[in-house]
Amino acid sequence: MRADRLVAVLLLMQSRGRVTAADIAAEMEVSVATARRDLEALSAAGIPVYPQAGRGGGWALLGGARTDLSGLKASEARALFLLLGPAAAIAPEAKAALRKLVRALPSTFRQEAEAAADAVVVDPARWGEHRRTRPALVNLLEDAVVRRRKVRLTYSGRERVVAPYGLVDKDDTWYLIAGTPDGQRTFRVDRVTDAEVTEEPAERPPDFDLATAWDEVVTAMEARRATTTATATIEARYLRVLRDRFGRHCEVISHGERVRVTLTAPTALDIARQLAGWGDLVVVEGPESVQKELTKLATQVTALYGPLDDGGRNPVPPLPAQGKSPSAGSGSACGWRPAAAGPTVRIRYVDLGRGSAWTRSFWPPARLW
Repeated sequence: MRADRLVAVLLLMQSRGRVTAADIAAEMEVSVATARRDLEALSAAGIPVYPQAGRGGGWALLGGARTDLSGLKASEARALFLLLGPAAAIAPEAKAALRKLVRALPSTFRQEAEAAADAVVVDPARWGEHRRTRPALVNLLEDAVVRRRKVRLTYSGRERVVAPYGLVDKDDTWYLIAGTPDGQRTFRVDRVTDAEVTEEPAERPPDFDLATAWDEVVTAMEARRATTTATATIEARYLRVLRDRFGRHCEVISHGERVRVTLTAPTALDIARQLAGWGDLVVVEGPESVQKELTKLATQVTALYGPLDDGGRNPVPPLPAQGKSPSAGSGSACGWRPAAAGPTVRIRYVDLGRGSAWTRSFWPPARLW
């Protein structure tokens, strides 16, 4: 719409000071004649714009006049406050900025904008997890990125000077993408032991795009994490859970009563560890290396807790007499004493060599005597 374009022209003049009709035409993607008509329309509407002829001339706002128009549509203002609202809950600076933005909006937008700012709360912690704290160095590195200053940092015991290009927050883990003498590198911020912003200017490549650069980092990292592939089947109703567990490393090959999928991870053991808790819900077709790792895990668990009896319970292993300390294969010794009695008996094991203890439950009690 022309009204939106006129506001955009006015904001462009405010930011650049003086513009030509050709500048406006290129920015707004209109003809030069249309740009001139827009400038004349602003003048006719009472906006103090004036032309200046000659070399270096153009159109400018009289006396540097400014307007408090934000140029935002109602839907744009709502989207902005929905995005910034959650940040304001944890950042005092963002909260102060929101208050100023609200006052700058047209009165017809303010009520909806304030409601949008309080409409969403973002809790980045998963169930059962503590919320991670933002590393203290992030603020320092942000300042260096914005001010275009090089940073002297210590990473993995090595000191280096880098040109910071941008920061990325991935699942509450922060990364710094920076230029080094060896090319572009990615640093995990919580592994930076020390950092100092220098006054040396940092140049960011003109064609650098942070989102594109991060996509390339993620693609390369995920490729390194997918060097082993297994083929498995699972009931269709559990597919969503499996996908949630493996993420992009779970791909469907075919659908049916049992869905056939490929699973990838750095090693066969990594795949086996993630699947061990699924029991017979997931059947691994191959490769043999993953099947062998699953067998090893099952053998270790059985050796630790014992096989099940016909009733689906763990049989009672041979126990020493109460208070005795027979020799164990590792050179340590253990003794036991009843921990409780009831429908089941809980036995408390004490490792006398390591000074540790643990409890196991057995059934039926009569098998102990």
